[in-house]
Amino acid sequence: MFIYNPLAGPADVADTVELVADFWQARGWRVAVRATQYAGHAAEMARAAAADGYRMVLAGGGDGTLGEVANGLVHSETILAPLPMGTGNSFGKELNIPRPNLVDHRALVEASALLASGRVQRMDVGRQQNGRYWLLWTGTGADGFLVNEIEPRSKLTKRLGAPGYALQAFQIVPRFPGMRATVQVDDQQFDDEYMLVTVSNCRKFGGGLLLLSPAAALDDGLFEVWLVRGHGFLKLLRMFAEVRRGRHLVDPDIQVVTGRQVTVHTSPPMGVHTDGDPAGVTPFSCEMVPAALRVLIPPSAPAGLFAQPGLSLPEVLRNN
Repeated sequence: MFIYNPLAGPADVADTVELVADFWQARGWRVAVRATQYAGHAAEMARAAAADGYRMVLAGGGDGTLGEVANGLVHSETILAPLPMGTGNSFGKELNIPRPNLVDHRALVEASALLASGRVQRMDVGRQQNGRYWLLWTGTGADGFLVNEIEPRSKLTKRLGAPGYALQAFQIVPRFPGMRATVQVDDQQFDDEYMLVTVSNCRKFGGGLLLLSPAAALDDGLFEVWLVRGHGFLKLLRMFAEVRRGRHLVDPDIQVVTGRQVTVHTSPPMGVHTDGDPAGVTPFSCEMVPAALRVLIPPSAPAGLFAQPGLSLPEVLRNN
């Protein structure tokens, strides 16, 4: 099943959707193409696909759509294959998958070719206290404040791509009031004034533009919990500059802790996001769910992203 979000990203990729279906059909797959119609629809369709015995779901959209499909497939044997079509596409950048733009719409076919030669891995996922699963991150602070202010965005806004998102961020983030947070990571507790509390399950952050956790693996059973102390927009900009230069690992105001269970309380209550989508307000808690999702990973993914070797797609199909 090819589930795609027709409102995702800056490009109109409707004309390439059938090309993607043709690509997989030429390789012996029967393909059902389904467009999302409302929030949560991708999760519903993915869950139904797993229950109906579909072997794989192609997830076409941004990180939010990918997260929805993951919610439908978690703990099933159905494989998730990511096709980045959104604005940020952080997971696509994590895997170095070609992404469509206003000029090159065939990038989804190129991405499919990469995926077809990839390997199936078991990936860890996070789970919020309300049972919602996520792939990349959850957190609160300036990013949660921003997400809860601007989402959902219109298709017109999405067509502006990353520059449009950055423009909105520069208008909104300076209004972030700051917060006091108490963070429990397994048996450790931290309390301070923070700009960001980010629970990360991947390497990149900020729409895939920042390499936050350079040594993280997607199947190590651990979160990287980033605690960024401070207050004010200028301090936040300095933090992002530190991450871009790779100096955040030695910054005394930026601390990383690994763990499996995280609880965050803030004063005042602050917006929370999961994979860039609004997820309520603090307090929140989450836990690591190891090896809960089968994901098709292209050979373009960086070395060490998975600790386990995985299996080629033909091997998986033969074994099952």
